[in-house]
Amino acid sequence: MSTETLRSMAAAQLRRLILDGTFAPGERLIEDRLAEVLGVSRNPVREAIRALEAEGFIDTTARRGSFVASLSPQKATDLFAVRLALEPLGARLAAGARSKDHLDRMRAILDLVADEEPERTLDELSELHTELHSLIFEMTGNAYLIAIALPMVKRGEWLLRQRAPLRRPAAWSQHHDLIRAIEIGDTDLAEAAARHHVLSVRSSLGVDSPDPTDPTGPTT
Repeated sequence: MSTETLRSMAAAQLRRLILDGTFAPGERLIEDRLAEVLGVSRNPVREAIRALEAEGFIDTTARRGSFVASLSPQKATDLFAVRLALEPLGARLAAGARSKDHLDRMRAILDLVADEEPERTLDELSELHTELHSLIFEMTGNAYLIAIALPMVKRGEWLLRQRAPLRRPAAWSQHHDLIRAIEIGDTDLAEAAARHHVLSVRSSLGVDSPDPTDPTGPTT
């Protein structure tokens, strides 16, 4: 198995352990312990920590070591400020590209979450939600946007897992309108649908608007 594959697998496993709360916010991450838990050597662990630090899941300082990051109210506010900038842009560009393969997979994801049998775990629902939003950015074909946006999407999954029950249909309903706008190639409608979706999620999570002049916030 290649070094890159080991690093990717270790990062994916560590990310999941942080997302599901196995490693709690503020908990110190010891490389030897992680290597044992993940079943790899220390080098892939070290590289995985660097990757998750770049995604915002881990904080590392020279003298104190690496710790699971805390998702403070300010960080949640900052995250939505970035989402409001990037997700409408991503939807607009995706509507201009319209990849059938990406659209088919997004439709399949919505069918999966609508199927009540079998009941899906929070891990499964979170991964499907992350994949759905990642597909929109990937559809744009814009390498710069993709590199910036995908870590944001993964970070957003952390917030959703902590505050929003993805098992409720309301968490998925607006995606139908967004995907339809992309599918018909209406760039203005796709951009508006994405913005409405982000604002709606921000409101449902009780995250304050970063802009006091924003008529949609702050929320309580």
